[in-house]
Amino acid sequence: MKKFTKLIIAASIAMCMFSTNAYALKLGVAAEPYPPFAEKDASGTWKGWEIEIANAICVAMGEQCEWVEVAWDGIIPALMTKKFDVIVSSMSITEERMKTIDFSDKYYNTPAVIVTPKGSGIDGSPASVSGKIIGVQVSTIHANFVSKHFDDSAASIKTYQTFDEHNQDLVAGRIDAVVGDSLALQPFLASDSGACCEVAGELKDVAVFGPGVGGGMRKEDTELKARFNEAIAKIRADGTFQKISKNYFNFDIYGAE
Repeated sequence: MKKFTKLIIAASIAMCMFSTNAYALKLGVAAEPYPPFAEKDASGTWKGWEIEIANAICVAMGEQCEWVEVAWDGIIPALMTKKFDVIVSSMSITEERMKTIDFSDKYYNTPAVIVTPKGSGIDGSPASVSGKIIGVQVSTIHANFVSKHFDDSAASIKTYQTFDEHNQDLVAGRIDAVVGDSLALQPFLASDSGACCEVAGELKDVAVFGPGVGGGMRKEDTELKARFNEAIAKIRADGTFQKISKNYFNFDIYGAE
């Protein structure tokens, strides 16, 4: 009987060890498409630059990773309730967000811009948007910028759940401008429907936009943060980051050091 009990205990320990080794690091991604960073293909598989970079980070960490999708405006609460371990969804590192969560080192940085119909006369200054309707995706640093800089300019702010929705309203003439990430707006501007529009100005506010985009994590996950940062440094040092990036961009998306 004692021998049988020892065998059961040994088997239980072995199963626990196997479970630990097979652990899948869960990465949270916004369900809304955000090309060229993240979107689903026809088969429902996530693809895009950020997806490939995150998968490379997982390889560098020696982790099996699993993607968990959630609505953008609920992505931080989902992290805090442990539905996944890291937000990998073009989330900018900001002081406001760091009151709730922590971040890895940045893995890219691109400027924010205001996009308008060609010849609109809007340049991104508060005076130029007076009386205009500005579209922006909800719960983003771009929404924070618009709220901070345009609220007192007599502009009307219209928020959207997805990036594509405000682009569609801009084309339809229901709004006068959109504020968003310059790179994320490139596919729209290069499309037939986006031919109507142009980048009217670059928007700057380090306090709002922060130093770049990083992986969002729970504050207590300090070991995970250290390993994630080591993996970012590794794929940049061994050329993996550059190899993936050149398939999407003709410039250094990482930005200034």
